[in-house]
Formats: sequence, structure tokens, C-alpha cells
Amino acid sequence: MSKARAYFQLLKFRLSLTVAFSSAIGYMLGARDFSWLQAALVLIGGLLVTGSANIINQIHEKELDKLMNRTARRPLPLGIISPAEAWVFCVLLGVTGLALLAYCFNPLTAALSLLSLILYGFIYTPLKTISPVCVAVGAIPGGLPPLIGWVAAMGYIGVEAWVLFGIQFMWQFPHFWAIAWVADEDYKRAGFKMLPSPGNRDLRTAFQIMTYTLLLIPLSLLPLVFNISGKWSALVAVVCGVLFFLLTVQLMRRQSRKAALSIMFASFLYLPIVQIALVLDKL
Repeated sequence: MSKARAYFQLLKFRLSLTVAFSSAIGYMLGARDFSWLQAALVLIGGLLVTGSANIINQIHEKELDKLMNRTARRPLPLGIISPAEAWVFCVLLGVTGLALLAYCFNPLTAALSLLSLILYGFIYTPLKTISPVCVAVGAIPGGLPPLIGWVAAMGYIGVEAWVLFGIQFMWQFPHFWAIAWVADEDYKRAGFKMLPSPGNRDLRTAFQIMTYTLLLIPLSLLPLVFNISGKWSALVAVVCGVLFFLLTVQLMRRQSRKAALSIMFASFLYLPIVQIALVLDKL
């Protein structure tokens, strides 16, 4: 692996881009007359800050990553990049992203992005080996991107921003727990406590996944209630929510890795489909 490729891998580019995409969605939903350039700047700023947070996560978990099949070949466990080099890259990305968001939009956007970085890198990350509450803590920075995008457009945190945050916050639980179910053996080798207490792949965990997915359905109707978007996106959100929910019912019935894998893939599809529908309906 080349050094340049290793630095790119540190970004967790696809994950960072997904997070930044949510910020751009929030901006487009908030802006009265949005410009594609401004939406792109929100996305780039979000990508840089998220990449910085991901690097903090990998520095902290360097030794633990060596224990898991899915992470053992990352640049830090392999020694291709040293922790010192990773910290320099992390600070460079973070400062550039925060400066871009503050200059092109407003200081509140940058402040919220910094809060998200701190919560993810310095609170959620170490909590992963301490308590299952880490998922609830991680859901806060995970839910902030569309709120941050809305603030970039409007300059303040309105009820609409909290609605967008609430949907993405609630989505984090079935998403994270499905991943934790699928990767349970790997996570246990590293000592990660990601599944809800007592941490077993059982009916209790499946029920919690189902409950949070069910709550997504009424939450996804709030953009219609608060005039963020229209009826068609509400219909799309309800249909996607019901299909998502039915997969969690299957997990309760079977309690299998295959059923959890279906929920994991569905979670990757649910959020962008609903968010794109919201924007298209607004337009």
C-alpha cells in the first residue's frame, strides 16, 4: 500500500462522504434559494471534519484494530502511517474544514461541527470498550450533520433542524446494532460493547432494534408537519419505514446473522432514499 493511498484510507472516504452528504441535504432543505456551489462547500467542509474525527477514532483504536479481521489491514495497525503522522493529517483536515464552514457560512456551523468531532473522537470512541451506552452517545454526532447543514443555510437552530436531527439520530440505533450483530465476533475480540445490555444476539436485542425502527415511521412524517417538505416525500418515508420495520420483525423471529445483515443493508439504503425524497419534493 502506497503512502498516498494509506492517507486516503485514513479518511474512511465512503463513510465520511455519507455523513457529509447528510449535511448537504440539511443545507438544501433549509436554504430558501440554495446554490449548488454552497451545497458543495457544505459537503466538502463536512467531509474534512468527519475525516478528521475518523482519524482520531483510528488512532485511539490502533491496537484494537489489530485484533479484528475487518480492521487489521488499516494503515495504522500495519504501521504504514505513524500515529504522529496521523495526528498531523487529522489536525490539518479538521482545521481546514472548520475554517471553511466558519468563513463560507457562519460560526455556529463551525462550532456545531467541532462539537460533533469532539463527541465522536473523544467521547464515543473510548466509550465503545466501556459501555453499550456508547451507541446512544455516538448517535448524537451521527445525527448532527443535517442539523449542521440547516444551520449553514439559516444561521440558527430552528425546530426544523431538530426534526432532521431526530430522524437521523433515531436511525443510528438499528443501523449500529445491526452492524454490531453482524460483526459480533470481531467486536468481542476487541472488547467493544456495541450491542444493548447485556450484549447478546438474542430476542431482547432484536426487540430493541425493532422498537427504534418503528419510531422512525412517525418521526419521518414530521418534515410534512413542519412544512420542510411535502406529501410525496412523506409517502416515500412511510413506505421505506414500513419495509425497514418488517425486516426487524424477521430478525425477532429468526435471530440470525442473515436477518441482521438484511437490516444493515436496508439501513444504508433507507437514509439516502428518504433524504433525497425530501429534497426532490421541496424542489
